[in-house]
Amino acid sequence: LSGSIPPSIDNFPLFQTLDVSNNQLNGMIPSSLANSTRLYKLNPSFNSISRPIPLTLSHLSTLYLHTNQLSGPIPPELGKLASLQDLQLSTNNLTGQIPASFGGLTSLSTLYLHTNQLSGPIPPELGKLTSLQDLELGTNNLTGEIPSSLSRLTGLRTLYLHTNQLSGPIPPELGKLTSLQDLALCINNLTGEIPSSLSRLTGLRTLNLHTNQLSGPIPPELGKLTSLQDLELDRNNLTGEIPISLGDLRHLKRFSLSQNQLSGSIPSELGKLKKLVYVNLFSNRFLGNLPELCGGRVLEIFTVNSNRLSGPIPESLRKCSSLVRLRFDHNQLSGNVSKEFGVFPNLKFIDLSSNNFYGELSSIWGSNKRLQALKIAKNNLTGSIPPEFESLSQLHVLDLSSNQLRGKISKEIGKLTLLLNLYLEDNQLSGGIPEELGSLSHLENLDLSRNGLTGQIPGNLANSKQLHYLNLSFNCLSQRIPHQLGKLIHLSDLDMSNNLLTGEIPSELRFLTSLEMLNLSRNHLFGVIPKSFEEMPGSVDIDISYNLLEGPVPRGRAFQNVPIEQLQGNKGLCGNIARLQTCKSPPGIKSKKTGNEHKLILIIAAPLLCASLLLFAFIGILILYERRKMNPKKANEVLLTVLNEKLTYKDILEATNEFDPSFCVGEGGCGKVYKAQLSSKKKIEGKRLHSSSEIITVAVKRLHSSSEMANFEAFLSEISALTEIRHRNIVKLYGFCSNDQNSLLVYEYLDRGSLAKTLSVDEEAKKLDWLKRVNIVKGVAQALSYMHHSCSPPIVHRDISSNNILLDSEYEAHVSDFGTAKFLKCDSSNFSSLAGTYGYFAPELAYTMKVTEKCDVYSFGVLALEVIKGKHPSEYIQYVTTPSNGDLRMEDLLDPRILYPTREEEVTLMSIFKLAIECLHSNPQHRPTMHIVFDTLVHQQPSYK
Repeated sequence: LSGSIPPSIDNFPLFQTLDVSNNQLNGMIPSSLANSTRLYKLNPSFNSISRPIPLTLSHLSTLYLHTNQLSGPIPPELGKLASLQDLQLSTNNLTGQIPASFGGLTSLSTLYLHTNQLSGPIPPELGKLTSLQDLELGTNNLTGEIPSSLSRLTGLRTLYLHTNQLSGPIPPELGKLTSLQDLALCINNLTGEIPSSLSRLTGLRTLNLHTNQLSGPIPPELGKLTSLQDLELDRNNLTGEIPISLGDLRHLKRFSLSQNQLSGSIPSELGKLKKLVYVNLFSNRFLGNLPELCGGRVLEIFTVNSNRLSGPIPESLRKCSSLVRLRFDHNQLSGNVSKEFGVFPNLKFIDLSSNNFYGELSSIWGSNKRLQALKIAKNNLTGSIPPEFESLSQLHVLDLSSNQLRGKISKEIGKLTLLLNLYLEDNQLSGGIPEELGSLSHLENLDLSRNGLTGQIPGNLANSKQLHYLNLSFNCLSQRIPHQLGKLIHLSDLDMSNNLLTGEIPSELRFLTSLEMLNLSRNHLFGVIPKSFEEMPGSVDIDISYNLLEGPVPRGRAFQNVPIEQLQGNKGLCGNIARLQTCKSPPGIKSKKTGNEHKLILIIAAPLLCASLLLFAFIGILILYERRKMNPKKANEVLLTVLNEKLTYKDILEATNEFDPSFCVGEGGCGKVYKAQLSSKKKIEGKRLHSSSEIITVAVKRLHSSSEMANFEAFLSEISALTEIRHRNIVKLYGFCSNDQNSLLVYEYLDRGSLAKTLSVDEEAKKLDWLKRVNIVKGVAQALSYMHHSCSPPIVHRDISSNNILLDSEYEAHVSDFGTAKFLKCDSSNFSSLAGTYGYFAPELAYTMKVTEKCDVYSFGVLALEVIKGKHPSEYIQYVTTPSNGDLRMEDLLDPRILYPTREEEVTLMSIFKLAIECLHSNPQHRPTMHIVFDTLVHQQPSYK
């Protein structure tokens, strides 16, 4: 049926039931139905009725209006239909509050208001509905506390209040609802402990409290709920151990305690639960061995990843043929994989990564025909990849990276036609790349790097036309780069560095229109860079260093701002790029030479009261000009003050052994950074140093060449910026000096180095817990807010990246490297050449050179995601900034190397994530200011709109 219900329906005044459900009716319910005085059941559910709820049908006992398009508030007059026993208004668009007048519907046994947009508190008057058996108010926007008056509903069987914004504790009085069978309070903001009084609900089948802010231990009394089938307490802040009494829940099927702060061992008593189908214990702090489970042979999902479990896999799990999904990753489990696992005919997903498993991969794995993901990365596997893997015809993901696998890559892998991701990097594989891999037409990510592969790169890899990521670096691959790779139009990352490749760079690579990174460095490539590379977009990061290339560097956007480090090592390259030899001039044109000689300059660091960068540059140039006339010996005696200690230029040379490479702790685009330890003769700032030898440790940045104008401008820019600002989250400049050999900047030394370095080393990254990471994000935000809003004129850094964030001994962040910083002036156009680090600079800089504070805001957004994820978020940026990112799970955003955050930490991290997304907006005008970002982080308020 379609259309509206006709008013003529009142021609049948004696009918008692009207059921027009599951049709395509729209419009309103005719008011003429009021004439049907015997009508007691009205069911127009599952239609598109959008007009007001009927209020004149005083004899109704059943009203089903669910699953329509009703909107607006619920009329309070509905509470006058005293005969109502069954009222279902769920799955509509109703707004406003639940009328308190509903407390007058004393005959009501069923009240369904779920899946609407209702707000406000739950009326305490609902406690008067003593005949109520089913109360479902879930999936709304209800706020406030759960009224204790609901405890009067002693006949209640179902209480669903899930997916709202309810707060406060769980009322202990709910323990009086002894008829209750299903209780769902999940996905709210409930706090406090789980009341032990809930143990009185002995008929309870479902207890769902997940995704709240509940704390304290799990009450041992819950073991009395012997009818319980579903217990879900995950995503809270629960502490303590799992009570052994839970082993008495003999009917339990679903058991989830994941993402809490539970500790201790997993009790062996859980092995008595023969009906378990679903067990989620991941992201806690469990220790010790796994218990024997799967005694009932019905267990399908078992996840204990991201804990501290050790020992072998129990035999019952190794032979649990019912398993569908299994996650043991990120623990300290051990055992021989050759013997640990049997045949799992239903298994679809298994992850054993980041453990201590050893042994060889058994051919038995090929018997798991339904397997879709096999991940055993970062273990101690040996032997070869079994050819029996060809039987895994449903496989989508194969990750065997970071092991000690040997032998050849089995050509049978080419038969896994559904494969999306193949990760075999960081092993000891040898032989050639099988041509059969070109048959993997769905392949998106292929990483064979860091092995001992030889031979030619197969041209038919181009048949894997869905490839986004291809990494063949650090092998012994030889011969030419196949020109067919130019057909991989979806490829974003192509890394063939550190091989033995020869020949010319194929011009066909210009067709890689999605390319973001191309690394061909450290090979034996020769000839000229194809002129067609001028067509490549400016967003491509190209590294062709250490080859045998010659001729001019193309003038396209991709090469306009390429760092010299990504071109060096090619003696024949030339072009208009700093520190690269210029190409030979055409006949008849003479190149100009400068004859200026550089003399020693030594400048004492002090607060330079400069009104603007231009004034500073003018004064600086005058000083430099005069200093160039100085006698070197006399200049060497001029003192540099560092932490109240007078030092000479000679002291710095001695402390670094004349800049010996062994003292180098880092390198950037403009120079290298050295660690210098200088002897002190007295107390510093009234305190003695911790070291008995009294050593001053500083960082000395040495520009690549003081004769390069670009580097010298960066030198002046960094001095200008750092002498204008003083902030705890910005690195301190102690002094600077320049002579004909060196231009030096002397900073405070920060013990833990760069954020990038810390995140790249697993052991160091694990020390960065969520609190430290949040503080790092806040520290950088505070520094940028100060630079943008407290400095006059404002200062834009232009190169915010994890390499330029330094960490002190307390893991506090300090923004460094101001070589590209720019002062924003009201009377200036503020246009500039492109600066920054690829992957961090704002997208608008690809088509405009105008510098604004919003450039830093974008870089901050990238950095914030990197801190949370633990690596550069290149694979996520495009995804999370699209409207379809709603299905992204929290665990996808987090660094898996550390424990899953507590509920409070998760809320903070989600706030940072949302802020980061706003910072990454493609339109700079829609990005928040750093002042708003920092203020939001401090006060945990809703993010910028």
